[in-house]
This record gives sequence, C-alpha cells and structure tokens, in this order.
Amino acid sequence: MKTAQLPPIRVTAAVREQIEGVLLEGETLSHFVEQAATDAARRRKAQQDFVARGRASLAHALESGESYVADDVLDAMKSRIDIARKAAEKGRGGISKRRA
Repeated sequence: MKTAQLPPIRVTAAVREQIEGVLLEGETLSHFVEQAATDAARRRKAQQDFVARGRASLAHALESGESYVADDVLDAMKSRIDIARKAAEKGRGGISKRRA
C-alpha cells in the first residue's frame, strides 16, 4: 500500500513538550500524531453514524406515527435490569456483590 503524508502542523513549544512528555517508550512523535488523527477520524465517523441513525429513526417515527415516551422506555429498561439483577443474585444464593 502506498503511503501519503499529512500536512505539517505548527504548534507552540509548550504543546510539543506536552506531547513528548506522554509518549510511550519507543513511540515517535510521528506515530503519536498519526494515532491521534486516526482516533479523531474514528470518533467523528462514529458521531456521524450516530446522528444518521437518529435522523433515520426520527423519519421512521414521523412516517409510521409510532413513537414512545422516553420515561416509559427508561422505566421498561430499568425493570429488565432489576429482573436480571435479581436472577443473578438468586444464582449466587442471594448474595449481592454490591456494597452499600
């Protein structure tokens, strides 16, 4: 695979020192910048996908007229969690690992 270069960026000496201060053993500044750019791109892609799913869900709700009250959905989820938690505690002989 052919490689490409990212454009050089200017930063203050303090920023460069800060980055160099967190490099792992054997890690280069170039690798750090590449990884940071890759992570940021993945985060943005995930955000864009999340927004797209939300918009599609809204469009579907508007078209179908089917929607749910958030409090009702959250209550149903809490109920399922409570049931699962009780079943897990019953499986451990009723002993809870949570501390008060």
